[in-house]
Amino acid sequence: MSMKTTTRQIDGVTIVDCSGRITLGEGSVILRDTVRELLSKGQKKLLLNLGEVTYIDSSGIGELVSAFTTVRNQGGELKLLNLTKKVHDLLQITKLYTVFDVRDDEAGAVKAFN
Repeated sequence: MSMKTTTRQIDGVTIVDCSGRITLGEGSVILRDTVRELLSKGQKKLLLNLGEVTYIDSSGIGELVSAFTTVRNQGGELKLLNLTKKVHDLLQITKLYTVFDVRDDEAGAVKAFN
């Protein structure tokens, strides 16, 4: 199953709903392209909803870090939402859990941007 993304807006925050696998190749490219496209449109408040992501490999983790850095360098913010247990554990093991602003509640996450 490849990765799919859909985007929606709430109070000036762009929520990117991701589903599938963020892996080397198509999955990480889709994520990178989505983030770059949103930034090019001036959307700098990004919330990645990973609730439907079933698997992330090391390339996918790298892409999350890259997206975070790219958004930050352009004066934006990127937060993560609804991590699955697998993804949560992976971020804990790699010590990246402390780098990302991780939220469990969409409404609270949207408010955290303002």
